Amino acid sequence: MTAMAATAPARDETPFRRFAREFSSSRLAMAGLLTVLAITLVALLAPLIAPQNPYDLAHLDILDGRLPPGSTSASGMTYWLGTDDQGRDMLSSIMYGLRISLGVGVGSAVIAGIIGSVLGLVAAFLGGKIETAIMRLVDLQLSFPSILVALMILAFLGKGVMNVMLALVIVEWARYARTARSAALVERRREYMEAAACLALPLWRLLFRHLLPNCLPPLIVIATIQIARAITLEATLSFLGLGVPITEPSLGLLISNGYQYMLSGNYWISFYPGLALLVTIVAINLTGDQLRDALNPRLHK
Repeated sequence: MTAMAATAPARDETPFRRFAREFSSSRLAMAGLLTVLAITLVALLAPLIAPQNPYDLAHLDILDGRLPPGSTSASGMTYWLGTDDQGRDMLSSIMYGLRISLGVGVGSAVIAGIIGSVLGLVAAFLGGKIETAIMRLVDLQLSFPSILVALMILAFLGKGVMNVMLALVIVEWARYARTARSAALVERRREYMEAAACLALPLWRLLFRHLLPNCLPPLIVIATIQIARAITLEATLSFLGLGVPITEPSLGLLISNGYQYMLSGNYWISFYPGLALLVTIVAINLTGDQLRDALNPRLHK
């Protein structure tokens, strides 16, 4: 009797509560989620909480260049993470850099997700020559290294936040398309899809009202992975000098700016932006990994 009472709540719990229980079962995932939320909050509030606007020339003093962490300037300001060669506060620079890195990563992942998901659903539902054409294009896209394609696009378009986002969308949409098609092929054979098709509903309603909601779990999981991947690609491109311009710095550009001073002992100019980038990517990946387990019924314990 006691055993039956103990198992009753588990049978009656809602899908949302089941998902929350599965996700919160991992301390690492919860730590990753809290870290992602904290980083996002810091990035959004950077203009309000940053000790300095690092890209306002009126706030900079070249005499404060390359001060080590914990130094205090003549004006009385303490640089807890040191300064770069231009006298910018590294803590403030990281806060502002997170805005660009997260904005590019999330923005490109959302746009690529929309394009890829729509094409994947269309390929799975219509089939035939349309599916063959879309999937051959996906195979062609995935056959080239992402960083190589992005480098070629930016070499043609030039620097800029919008250009970087466009390049990332072009190199990332194919993964969403393949995932959406795989999920849609399973769902389109179910009874509810056959019943909806018999009602002669419009194609857009079949795709977005009936098919897409049941394909969302794998797409949500891959979106978290692709956000981390997009941030990494943007940092790589900016480090190579083909990403965002110096007036809109990201974490990758901050790392690049301090790379030349590593051998002279000014490690902090690259180290702290690199640490911020590492923590951000690891936190997003931990969250996405547990999200995959929580959304997959076959992995429920």
